[in-house]
Amino acid sequence: MSDDATRELAAFLRTRRERLAPDDFALRTSGRPRRTPGLRREEVAELAGVSVDYVVRLEQGRGLRPSPEVLEALARALRLTDDECSYLFDLAGQRRARPRRPRPGAGRVPDSLAQLVGDLSPLPCMLVNHRFDILAWNPEMAGLMLDFGELPEHRRNSMWLCLLYPPLRDFYRDRELIIREGIADLRAAWAAHPEDAALGGLIDELAAHSDEFARLWAMRDVKVNGRGRKALLHPGVGPLTVAYEVLAPLQDPDQRLVIYRGADAESRVALDAIAREAGDRALAGLG
Repeated sequence: MSDDATRELAAFLRTRRERLAPDDFALRTSGRPRRTPGLRREEVAELAGVSVDYVVRLEQGRGLRPSPEVLEALARALRLTDDECSYLFDLAGQRRARPRRPRPGAGRVPDSLAQLVGDLSPLPCMLVNHRFDILAWNPEMAGLMLDFGELPEHRRNSMWLCLLYPPLRDFYRDRELIIREGIADLRAAWAAHPEDAALGGLIDELAAHSDEFARLWAMRDVKVNGRGRKALLHPGVGPLTVAYEVLAPLQDPDQRLVIYRGADAESRVALDAIAREAGDRALAGLG
């Protein structure tokens, strides 16, 4: 830890302790009047299960580097928010384990993200989670790939569709590369979400029904794909190439906004045609 980080860690712990209301805690009291606001150091030590001397040395910036376990205990004792806890770990130079929290289901999409997917028209866009479940999409993405709304909810998964859905068998002209990169990304998600039974079930299903998946999964490639290109074969407009960007919302980091753009002039013309057709279908549906 640098001297600046050590001093900031000490100051941060003091300010978080001083903001707490003692009456909110079931602590033994000595009956002594409180000269300063918040909890006493010995009270924080009791709540965190560490020695009073340890808390004193931390708050005095005396060169300690607390372990992740001690940091978690201090975070609970001081009732830190998730952002404050991450800040505490960063100051101490420690890596925080991913907090275990419920994962969003396929139908649970923040309204703001769902609206953003629509607002990005005419660019094809969809929202997926770490399992590649397709949570939301705009008409242009449906026109480019398929109308996901016609599929059962549990089949709206881009990895399952790519591997096991016959109509998309020839959609990717560089199929081997796309599948290999997708599996490498899925392996990273699997390691980061060991508690996710739905993800484990998806991997088991793909391994049981796709020799292609089983072979590539066994290679243990790991790569998170944030941008790149995909060569596609659309049944209506023919071959085109898209450039894609993947954006992760800060408030929902397990969800990803995937945006496609034409990678060249011909592909942009093709996407414009798909967008016009999607718009015509939408107008016909309103009629």
